[in-house]
Amino acid sequence: MSAMIGEILTLVIMALALGMDAFSVGLGMGMYNLRRRQIFKIGLTIGLFHVWMPLVGILAGKFLSAKFGTFASLIGGLLLIILGVQMIWGSFKKGDEKVMTPVGFGLIVFALSVSLDSFSLGLTLGIYGAKTIMVIICFGIVATLQAWAGLLLGRKVQGWIGPYSEALGGTILLAFGVKLLPLFW
Repeated sequence: MSAMIGEILTLVIMALALGMDAFSVGLGMGMYNLRRRQIFKIGLTIGLFHVWMPLVGILAGKFLSAKFGTFASLIGGLLLIILGVQMIWGSFKKGDEKVMTPVGFGLIVFALSVSLDSFSLGLTLGIYGAKTIMVIICFGIVATLQAWAGLLLGRKVQGWIGPYSEALGGTILLAFGVKLLPLFW
């Protein structure tokens, strides 16, 4: 029984660490002037991606080398950089339609960018034989809650700093994307 509690505690700690990107990026994206319904959908989508990506990673972890994790970080970083630049650019082009928003395809790109590292961790957990159901439930719930917290806090901050909030949000996404790039570690 205590071994199971220890395993769950370890997974929760991993999920919290892994979900910090969902919180941080949610903080930036929350400054995009989102409605509560959009925040709810974005959080759920991120949570679902944090279920599917480690699941696929766990399954693939039995077959792939650990070097794939670097590739996933590279792709995730590049996606966040693209989103950040688009938000910064969009903040200076008032009145024009945004190129990418956290709706539809933009939401998929956003959720994918913050969940690619969970794929990498899934690879590792698959190699070590972690309990798949416990991993995906834990990662999904924690990522959803952290994304909601970041989005709601970002929405609040957006109200405080007004028209500069979208540029600040884009800068946060851009900086986080650069941080994820393996070249800068």
